[in-house]
Amino acid sequence: MDVDEKNQVLTTNIWLQMSWTDHYLQWNTSEYPGVQTVRFPDGQIWKPDILLYNSADERFDATFHTNVLVNSSGHCQYLPPGIFKSSCYIDVRWFPFDVQQCQLKFGSWSYGGWSLDLQMQEADVSGYIPNGEWDLIGIPGKRSERFYECCKEPYPDVTFTVTIRRRTLYYGLNLLIPCVLISALALLVFLLPADSGEKISLGITVLLSLTVFMLLVAEIMPATSDSVPLIAQYFASTMIIVGLSVVVTVIVLQYHHHDPDGGQMPKWVRSSRPPCSPRGPPPRGRPGRLTNLVF
Repeated sequence: MDVDEKNQVLTTNIWLQMSWTDHYLQWNTSEYPGVQTVRFPDGQIWKPDILLYNSADERFDATFHTNVLVNSSGHCQYLPPGIFKSSCYIDVRWFPFDVQQCQLKFGSWSYGGWSLDLQMQEADVSGYIPNGEWDLIGIPGKRSERFYECCKEPYPDVTFTVTIRRRTLYYGLNLLIPCVLISALALLVFLLPADSGEKISLGITVLLSLTVFMLLVAEIMPATSDSVPLIAQYFASTMIIVGLSVVVTVIVLQYHHHDPDGGQMPKWVRSSRPPCSPRGPPPRGRPGRLTNLVF
């Protein structure tokens, strides 16, 4: 099993199990002693034309044509294996903690319900090989009928819903934890002394690191506007905050490295002075002059 989030395609290796009764293929075992079963090539006898309706493969019939097993009562068994590619809507809103549901819709292409009564069997997952990225939760099935304007008879189909949950260990170690640590580094911008000369460099480095991780997420996710992953929203909001912190750092450094001879303090700085600020004259300068300001 493989999920292509970019193209929204589910690839599965399935063994179909079909059985029916053909009265024209019955024989008397007393007349043919020792002949209990006969194998026919699938092209020599009738078989139901069951296809995957939501196929995303260029070969609409992706099954391998095997022999049909027929017993003396006319009971036929046909088990063709195949690698099916089906279209699947991938909802990446909760990535990488998402649960996806992909449907496999099987039905006859030309026979209606009056000619072919399609019945459902439970999916057998005993031969399922565990996937390193996804956990299989279940494959419930449902039989439904659909009517078309052209015909009075119903057209049955069987739909299996493949429910899978993403395994988050890989993304947690390689994506989430590094991003949280890089975001925490943005706080160090305000702890560095202004004379160190590395405040802006650290902020820009954090901003570029978040940009790289955001590009990695964009390569995995499909190009859709239906839903935005929460992790992408986190990256975008963090980049905005880090970008604003770089702007604030530039303003702080501008005032810190101001002309020591002093200059006229901006009006908005004087008006934003906290109430607990000292009311006395500023040291080493004239009233209303800015000599040294450290944030």
